[in-house]
Amino acid sequence: MNPNRLARQVAGRLHYGWIAAGVAFFVLFCVAGVRATPGVLIVPLEHAFGWDRSTISSAAAFNLVLFGLMGPFAGAAMQRFGMRRTVLAALAVLALAIASSTQMTEPWHLMLTWGLLVGLGSGVTATVFAATVVNRWFSERRGLVMGVLTSSTAMGQLVFLPVLGWIVESSGWRPLAWMLALVLVALVPLYAWLMVERPEHLGLKAYGATTSAPAAAAQSANPIVIAWRALTRAARVRDFWILSGSFFVCGLSTNGLIGTHFIAFCFDGGIPEVRAAGILAAMGIFNLVGTTLSGWLSDRYDSRWLLFWYYSLRGLSLVYLPYADLTLWGLGLFGLFYGLDWIATVPPTLRITTDLFGQRDAAVVFGWIFVAHQLGAGLAAFGGGASRTVLGNYTGAFLVAGFACALAAMAVLLIARSVRFAPARSI
Repeated sequence: MNPNRLARQVAGRLHYGWIAAGVAFFVLFCVAGVRATPGVLIVPLEHAFGWDRSTISSAAAFNLVLFGLMGPFAGAAMQRFGMRRTVLAALAVLALAIASSTQMTEPWHLMLTWGLLVGLGSGVTATVFAATVVNRWFSERRGLVMGVLTSSTAMGQLVFLPVLGWIVESSGWRPLAWMLALVLVALVPLYAWLMVERPEHLGLKAYGATTSAPAAAAQSANPIVIAWRALTRAARVRDFWILSGSFFVCGLSTNGLIGTHFIAFCFDGGIPEVRAAGILAAMGIFNLVGTTLSGWLSDRYDSRWLLFWYYSLRGLSLVYLPYADLTLWGLGLFGLFYGLDWIATVPPTLRITTDLFGQRDAAVVFGWIFVAHQLGAGLAAFGGGASRTVLGNYTGAFLVAGFACALAAMAVLLIARSVRFAPARSI
């Protein structure tokens, strides 16, 4: 069955945009399992090869930076070559890189596979992909759908992390890598079958649109040119730099620090890897709720104030963590508080970006903002490992991240009030 036939079968019952969003959610969900893996691998690779945490963290940092740097170019490639071909190529690269990592014996092998190739492949199947799906398929409820798609990271973490920890503990890290590669290989035909580029290709309107948009032709320019043109335009706008700076702090305080080092932090406190992975996965439950709610709120309220509260509360939770009692109750309180806030910043940030730069360029400009996010993540991934190696603990890293969140909370209130935050239509 092809997508056109499927669309006719569901006509009148379900808009195909929801199917496109569901496929995107599943891709993001599976890649989230890949994204969560470096945090599980730190201790096993340390034991297997004798590499110190700075060495392993360097590969994780390289991965995170490339994950972000790919954003604008991935968005431009989707404009030039289409979402289907671009994402299919990325999934193939990810599967090949992870399978190849089972043969690594030297640090540069780790840097090539889990650093370079996984960073490039996962960078395509990230929030810029989600933003592209949302802006193409939805005219209404964009914030809500973006919140749900963003929450796929939490769902992937929730499902994969306990399994990843169990496999590493019972069988070692190589079987874990093979499992992830097989999941990605199985995902390729499913995505190729169900994903459709645009609603116009099925003779549909975007969900909630009152008029049909003209069929958009693929841009003929090189994706690199498209990406740099978008940056040139965005760089002239002060609020672009405020959003980029706040997203730098977002990456520093989430993927880079907690996502990479939380399991190792717990291990230092005497908590086994599987239990630590379970705690991190439990945060995913709260993050699923928090991010979906954030998307709903960003359709209705001033996104500047949403971002202010998100960064403020995250900063408080990070300052609390190094002094928390490493028990179920102590870490559970952190998990609840931090989990609700983990990536809740994404829907309001995309909302402001779309209001500032328009629907066509929003995904590419958001990709550049996401570059800042991953530069912050890379700094925290490396800095957290270096801090642990030099000082013997993560306290300084958590406190610095908390202070940076406080600065970001104040900065987002400087975004121009001229940005309009029109409420969504009533449901």
